[in-house]
Amino acid sequence: MINEHNTGSSTPTDKYFLRMRDLPKLTGLSRSYLYLLSAEGLFPKSVPLVPGGTARAWLYEEVMDWLKGRVAERDLEVSG
Repeated sequence: MINEHNTGSSTPTDKYFLRMRDLPKLTGLSRSYLYLLSAEGLFPKSVPLVPGGTARAWLYEEVMDWLKGRVAERDLEVSG
């Protein structure tokens, strides 16, 4: 994870980037399935790290929000 400059106005985690190698361990999903979900708009979009380059990363906060959404969806199914 890469930490950008922390201005003190936000929590440190909302400045972290996750690389694809981090996502399978964090989500429990395979690389190919994460790419599929992302292409279908069902997973947070990646951020290009260099204009015109191929290196991409995902924002930690967005991925964590997505995971929390899965839990909320599950809880709705259980209570509904």
